[in-house]
Amino acid sequence: MSFNDDEPIVASQDVSGEKPAAFLAGKTKATIINKTTAPLEETEFKVMLELTGAGSGNDRSGVDLVTVLDITENSQEEIENLVNALVANGGTNISAGLQTGLKVLNDRRLTSGRVVGIMLMSDGQQNAGGDAAQVPVGNVPVCTFGFGADHDPTVLNAIANNSVGGTFSDVRNQDNLSIAFSQCLAGLLTVVVQDLKLTVTRVESTIVKVSAGNYIQSKDDAAGSVTVSFGDLYIKEVRKVIVDLLLPASSPAGSDVLEITYTYSSGGKLFDANPIILTVSRTGRTSVEPEREEVMMEENRLRTAQMMKEARVMADDQKLGNARDKLVEAQNLLEDVVNDESNPLIEMLKSELQQIKRLMKSQEIYEKQGRTYALSSETSHNRQRYAAKGDDVEKLRMFATPLSPLLGPLEDRLPLFFRLFIWHNNS
Repeated sequence: MSFNDDEPIVASQDVSGEKPAAFLAGKTKATIINKTTAPLEETEFKVMLELTGAGSGNDRSGVDLVTVLDITENSQEEIENLVNALVANGGTNISAGLQTGLKVLNDRRLTSGRVVGIMLMSDGQQNAGGDAAQVPVGNVPVCTFGFGADHDPTVLNAIANNSVGGTFSDVRNQDNLSIAFSQCLAGLLTVVVQDLKLTVTRVESTIVKVSAGNYIQSKDDAAGSVTVSFGDLYIKEVRKVIVDLLLPASSPAGSDVLEITYTYSSGGKLFDANPIILTVSRTGRTSVEPEREEVMMEENRLRTAQMMKEARVMADDQKLGNARDKLVEAQNLLEDVVNDESNPLIEMLKSELQQIKRLMKSQEIYEKQGRTYALSSETSHNRQRYAAKGDDVEKLRMFATPLSPLLGPLEDRLPLFFRLFIWHNNS
């Protein structure tokens, strides 16, 4: 399908007003959320940016998907016999498996405009071939899946974190492996932009901090800019970024405080969005405009995710009492959130905290289940991307995007493969 990028592009313009400003440029929609006014004295100011994959999916990037679609009864029996004949020997060489996947991708002949990814599954501790966490994966996203009682969550999580946009899924119930796998595959099938980069540049302000999970940030001190590299973006997938600014003292007027732009590639072509200038009204009013609710909700998520990580580190140091206290503190802070209606995000965060706390009941439970769940939660929050967690693959679907309709022809075949694959790993 040919690349079509004929959507109207809005030229550089000032942004101000009470409602979030949204701009559709190419295949990505940018939404800017902030207070409209700021006091005259030096003050801190927050801006939340949302980048959303806005493509239709009809002209998505190409995916090379290789799978067996036609399985007759005779073929199924033959496959089962082949699986039954497999004999396990040697060790678990996760590094070799990862390197083999990378070699397959590197040896491709057709690469222009193609979406790639690796899905690595393991039920064992690496004990051969070196440390897979040290294997450089470049720009290839790697989704890792740990299942069984003996997999190594630390290594699998590190592999995912080493890649751009990779996630680690905790598949405690192996019957849920196809669900976790399908979400990752659906993402590859619905990539609308690649190599997405957001750049924010100070104008009449100082950039204090940019909160964007653990995506790579690069700073240009001379230009006063910060660039965040997100990698691929799926249809309807959202990346939220909070920019903390320090505004200098000012006279009553409108101040240009931040310049926003982004780039991406699609179909092998580079797209560069025109800059957006954010303007804020500096006023001497005695009343202070309250922070936007959307910004507060995202800050609650970031704070809760950080506290869950701190609790996980304490539990790793066998300080379970301190870890549980940290989780209770996070729960209490969420209870203090004032919201007129039940907020789905807050409710999911509460459920996540409750589950992690339950898995920290004892050091033994934590070692068997808690660490894996906590690491999967961390990677999901850091990447703002869905990752399966324990038995809650359907309940806690934070960051999940709609499954691609292209998965339809595969759904009836995937369970057979997974039944054979999982049965063999358990035998």
